[in-house]
Amino acid sequence: MSTNRNTNNFYTLVKSSLLKPTTVNPIRHLKRRCPSNLLPREENRGDLRDHPSSGRAAVILKNQLNMAEPIRVLVTGAAGQIAYSLLYSIAKGDVFGKDQPLVLLLLDITPMLPVLEGVVMEMQDCALPLLREVIPTDKEDVAFKDLDAAILVGSMPRREGMERKDLLKANVAIFKSQGEALDKHAKKTVKVLVVGNPANTNCLIAAKSAPSIPKENFSCLTRLDHNRACFQVAMRCGISANVVKNMIIWGNHSSTQYPDVHHCKVNVQGKNVPAFDAVKDDAWLKGDFISTVQQRGAAVIKARKLSSAMSAAKAICDHMRDIWTGTAEGEFISMGVYSTGNPYGVPEDLIYSFPVSIKDKTWKIVEGLAINDFSRAKMDATAAELVEEKDTAVSFLGV
Repeated sequence: MSTNRNTNNFYTLVKSSLLKPTTVNPIRHLKRRCPSNLLPREENRGDLRDHPSSGRAAVILKNQLNMAEPIRVLVTGAAGQIAYSLLYSIAKGDVFGKDQPLVLLLLDITPMLPVLEGVVMEMQDCALPLLREVIPTDKEDVAFKDLDAAILVGSMPRREGMERKDLLKANVAIFKSQGEALDKHAKKTVKVLVVGNPANTNCLIAAKSAPSIPKENFSCLTRLDHNRACFQVAMRCGISANVVKNMIIWGNHSSTQYPDVHHCKVNVQGKNVPAFDAVKDDAWLKGDFISTVQQRGAAVIKARKLSSAMSAAKAICDHMRDIWTGTAEGEFISMGVYSTGNPYGVPEDLIYSFPVSIKDKTWKIVEGLAINDFSRAKMDATAAELVEEKDTAVSFLGV
């Protein structure tokens, strides 16, 4: 019997014994009930046996019992620049919690395995207490096994001279395969975030290829656009971005997305005021603000000759952390989610960015927001692009 299994059985027995530090001798109690072969190895006990009759022993037991089981987290495209900015934050507890151990699975294509080995060495050299294991691989059956969370960063980038339909066809093949791997190997409760572009349609293909996993478990990243929009408003008002609340990104993670401030609140000198009142420049909010957010990714590429990495990694962390821990009461964030049944007249069977609130790892589209004619036109335009993308992509699925 393995040490890990022995330890788990030991802790199960301890949990059932309901030890009380003031009235029970933990060690004597365990010796009576627990076969010696089930006791954990010495290094797993701390200084438990140094305090056989004191409350300290029960405290040690409590600390050990409160140590969560590791979760399994996959990052694809793991040798790339976004992953390089992302992995440290995940492994040190910024996403899934400061007391949540994890196993990181890193998937990339075979030619990138030597680079991936270097990433693994760096992760090991960080000596992070929550990181139990790092598993690099180019095999989907290894990468997707028993996953709790999957962050699908890797995708086929658009190359010079490539038609959009060719880009979609290449990515359908990738995300169909990964969706099938999720369906076959991952937990049915896995939370899947698609980052690789075109993110909305790639997410839809992955979800359609994993019929045994609820479509509500799939989402795509529009938090980067959300964060960009928040900071633009914050700069305009001369305030911190963290007091800009309830920004909305509607639609596609593309240049047709609609950053909407009509329901956004800004805290100015301790008071929450509508963004339009705080900014005091309607023309900017309906013009340059929207185009700046829509074109921000292209602007970054033009400036640094590479796509957004640091900001994308931060947005991934924000997105997954909100799934894991929830959103604050009365607040919502932007996330690409399954559109079927939505209250805003968006076509069904899309992955479309909506305002959502999250509780118990379950998102809910925020209802009852007033939509004016200006917003409706922009929401419809980005939906039309997604319908066209979906129709093209689904034609490559062969279903």
